[in-house]
Amino acid sequence: MTKAEIISGIADKTGQDKAEVTQVVETLFTVIKDSMAKGNEISFRGFGNFIIKKKAKKIGRNISKNTAVIIDEHYAPKFKPSAEFIDLIKSSKKA
Repeated sequence: MTKAEIISGIADKTGQDKAEVTQVVETLFTVIKDSMAKGNEISFRGFGNFIIKKKAKKIGRNISKNTAVIIDEHYAPKFKPSAEFIDLIKSSKKA
């Protein structure tokens, strides 16, 4: 499902104009990204949590040149679904 399909689905269910829904969805994503960039974690009860995971320094490989590459420690976003969300997907017949 794409962002456009999500916007269309929300507009259909709420009766709101697609332009308004687009603005709200874009603003939601911007707020989430900006908040996480500041080090905050985001929690949606019944859906899941967007957390920040610290990745340790490690040695990787450049396969094309067959050389070692040092990957510095860094932070990466991670989504952890709630138990309710996991149960819903497990019980789904299409998944």
